[in-house]
Amino acid sequence: MLAGRSWYDRGRLYHQLLDIGMTSAPKTLLRLIRPAGSLLIMLIFLLHATGYWSFSVFSRIEQLTYDIRINQTLPNEGDPQIVIVDIDEDSLREIGQFPWPREYIAQMLYILFSEYEISTIGFDIVFAEPDRQGANEVLTNMLAQRPELKDTLEPLIEEMNGDRQFADLLSQIPAVLGFYMDQEPEEQTPSVGQLPASLEIVSPIEPKYFPIPKAHRFSANQPILQSSAMSGGFFDNPLVGDDGVFRKVPMLQEYKGQYFQSLSLGVVRSLLDNPPVEMIVSGDEENPLLEALDIGGFQIPVDNHGGALVPYHGGRGTFEYISVIDVFRQTVPKEKLEGAIVLFGASAPGLLDLRTTPIESVYPGVEVHANLIAGILHQSFKHQPAYTIGGEILLIIVLGLLLTFALPRVQPIFILVGGSLIFICIWSGNLWLWTDYNWVFPLATPLLLSASIIAYQLAYGYLIESRGKRQLTRLFGQYVPPELVDEMDQDPGSISLEGESRDMTVLFSDVRGFTTISEGLTPEELTRLMNAFLTPITGVIHDHRGTIDKYMGDAVMAFWGAPLNDPKHASHGVKAGLEMIRVMHELGPEFKKRGWPELRIGVGLNIGMMNVGNMGSEFRMAYTVLGDAVNLGSRLEGLTKQYGVDLMVSETTAAAASEYEYRQLDLVRVKGKHEPVAIFEPIGLKGMLDQKTTENLEKFHQALEFFKNQQWGYAERLLNELKEVDQHLLYDVYLERVQHYREAPPGDDWDGVFTHTSK
Repeated sequence: MLAGRSWYDRGRLYHQLLDIGMTSAPKTLLRLIRPAGSLLIMLIFLLHATGYWSFSVFSRIEQLTYDIRINQTLPNEGDPQIVIVDIDEDSLREIGQFPWPREYIAQMLYILFSEYEISTIGFDIVFAEPDRQGANEVLTNMLAQRPELKDTLEPLIEEMNGDRQFADLLSQIPAVLGFYMDQEPEEQTPSVGQLPASLEIVSPIEPKYFPIPKAHRFSANQPILQSSAMSGGFFDNPLVGDDGVFRKVPMLQEYKGQYFQSLSLGVVRSLLDNPPVEMIVSGDEENPLLEALDIGGFQIPVDNHGGALVPYHGGRGTFEYISVIDVFRQTVPKEKLEGAIVLFGASAPGLLDLRTTPIESVYPGVEVHANLIAGILHQSFKHQPAYTIGGEILLIIVLGLLLTFALPRVQPIFILVGGSLIFICIWSGNLWLWTDYNWVFPLATPLLLSASIIAYQLAYGYLIESRGKRQLTRLFGQYVPPELVDEMDQDPGSISLEGESRDMTVLFSDVRGFTTISEGLTPEELTRLMNAFLTPITGVIHDHRGTIDKYMGDAVMAFWGAPLNDPKHASHGVKAGLEMIRVMHELGPEFKKRGWPELRIGVGLNIGMMNVGNMGSEFRMAYTVLGDAVNLGSRLEGLTKQYGVDLMVSETTAAAASEYEYRQLDLVRVKGKHEPVAIFEPIGLKGMLDQKTTENLEKFHQALEFFKNQQWGYAERLLNELKEVDQHLLYDVYLERVQHYREAPPGDDWDGVFTHTSK
């Protein structure tokens, strides 16, 4: 049954329950709590998205989702034109400990360019110190020991100078030397070596207006080497994530007002004959936005810091690795290197050029540059343009408002299913932007926002439901049986504490002669008597799905058909009324044993349209019924003693509970009503009456017909016959009326209605 009801139904009911006894201000506040909580969650995510209040946990999860997307969409295919000449363990084993004599590096370059005819080379290492190895070092040491050989050795030393040999070769080839820049103050650690020539930058807004990383010192190559090389590029990364992961690298860094390129940018520019770097910008000097760098028609999407997302192509080894020792031996097939873009770097663990990346935690730094070069040449960069923030804010607002106002109206199971669909849609849409448009749209914030609001709504619904259940039990537990409270909780859609009109049955009962009885008992005895009387009477009403409206001293008011709908409310009411009479007869002997008077009650039942709901004032509320049908029920209870019956129902009640046999008592006009009402006494279930009772009923109904037709003699004879069998007050009532109408005939237009002038 629960699955058929929404949380909107439950929330509506429970908020009504929680409103009981509250003034209008707390009620309004209570109704605002649920959406306000969701909107507060949305506000937190908006503050994070706009940068006004960043949450590290959101940023960390965004990084994780970025890494997941990288790994999900890896092409796992490198560019065969980009080759890494690797200082690996085999090379170290064969050649010796690095750094090697510069003449070895020169020899390697000679082989690469003359024998293999590579296009360009970039060095992922720095030659910051003068060459102190090889033949040059031996000759220098010999000169120190044998000064007399100066004229002979100095020309040889100059000829065998490794740096000179290396520099001579660099001046003849397109080579980009690597260097390192640092944010530490130069006063603490002086700069080393010589920087390459600064970049020529073309931009409508001066680069100084952008927050490009600013270096304070550097470790660069020997002047003789850098001045001979085509250019240089830094290989450090001041934009590495706070978790140490290489996701983004700067294309530019500033040093003393001049700008320098990254190694990957320098390698590509060397292929293009070193074109100027053009900044593609928007905004103005007060709010400048750097969107991309253009080099000879190749665009690199960057952020305002000049950082580009590394377009990883795969795990370690995606790009071709060739050992340095194989180059020296010239065992590498020429087709692997001919026309290639070569990066000279190290993958040997002892050389400490290993990085943490989204792909692997141990990843050669030189291969990061290979991915960047491939990204530039193939234009495969992911980008996160400035308007991404606007898209993220819009998505947060749409999702936040949708979830805030839609979730309270659906069932918990649909919240879970709908939440899963939302997650799938967010993830799929994000991957679509990622793969088809290379757009890195934030993923963590919409997912976390959805999860947070869904969790809040589920928790709120559970807490309010639990509190509402307690309120429901508190409000109705003393009026209806516990099992009915459970049904009400399971079917909240059928319950409303607000005023509504329903077809219902109302019951009134009253103890006959209670004033006289109460005068003869002490207050303590009277209390015990009332408890002993009301407890079983209440039990009977509960057993037949009735709701206790109120106790009015010795009187009881109950109804059927609310708060739960009850299609058989009339039958349940009549059955309860008969059971109440039976229980009162059974209580007689027990009361007599206690020294209490035997109690008799009169019960009146009526069905009809009634207004039911939580009514009262700000100080006290009660769930009750009002209306003409209720008033008639009260009048019927008052008439029971005038006809000598214990239970009386209206004509509509008898028709609705047609499974019972009834004695028609009269056609009356009660006080306060103009229309006549037929009144009946329930006798028992049809087919369950004994023959004598059935015969007496038929005889009384015949007498009633004679009476209505003003055939007084026939009516009197049948009434006297009935009185001989059963001394019922009802027969005396009609015998008195017969005598009265004989003396004062009512006239031919008499409709048989008897008008009661008292309640």
